[in-house]
Amino acid sequence: MRQLFPVLPDPAADVDPVDAYAYRLPPGGRPWLRANMVSSVDGSASWRGRTADLSDEADRRMLALLRALSDVVLVGAGTARVERYGPAHVREEFRPLRAGRSERPPIAVVTHRLNMDLSGPLFAPAPPECRTIVITTGLADPEVLAEAERRAEVIVAGERRVDPHFAVAELARRGHRRLLCEGGPTLLAQLVQADLLDELCLTLTPVLCAGDAPRVLDGPALERPRTLSTARLLHSGDTYFFQYTRDSGR
Repeated sequence: MRQLFPVLPDPAADVDPVDAYAYRLPPGGRPWLRANMVSSVDGSASWRGRTADLSDEADRRMLALLRALSDVVLVGAGTARVERYGPAHVREEFRPLRAGRSERPPIAVVTHRLNMDLSGPLFAPAPPECRTIVITTGLADPEVLAEAERRAEVIVAGERRVDPHFAVAELARRGHRRLLCEGGPTLLAQLVQADLLDELCLTLTPVLCAGDAPRVLDGPALERPRTLSTARLLHSGDTYFFQYTRDSGR
């Protein structure tokens, strides 16, 4: 993997992505919310509802690295269903990055009504530190909520809509400061609207899709555009990895 920006003394030198993407946590106990998304050249965030055909081995390795570095993986219920989420897998090469933490980061699923298959692999028995986390609202059916509490850790983060600020604060209170959002585009748009996104890792793959797939953010227009700063640009073959951070001046 090579770095195009910032320019290195030896542009031909390989870059260690573990060091490049290590979390630099802010002081005071505040969490750092990173999002990881993939896009085709023409702006599609999925192909026929899924991201698999947009991804390649370089992107899959980056996904595995970012998961291994995180304390928790945040995902919307729709994406969890479509992408058939199960417990996060940590590649052998990245297992040392989990030293002193759980063997894998738990998945935190955002679902307003808790309309999920609680018998699926995401809710299989797991050690307490790896149990799936359900972030939901008062709209959830009480019986379903009780069943979810038997199978997962549950956070009720609002009456009718999940309050992103409350959800992130509760994850941090549980010791999850290195947050990784994997979307989908609707959840990411809500986090940006709430001014919670600190960093966007965007993979651009040499694929054209057309169609009406959403962009990496899918939701109502923001009241004002959010400005980002380019922290790093890497590439592996024809796949490019953009790392943006929030503009400190906003």
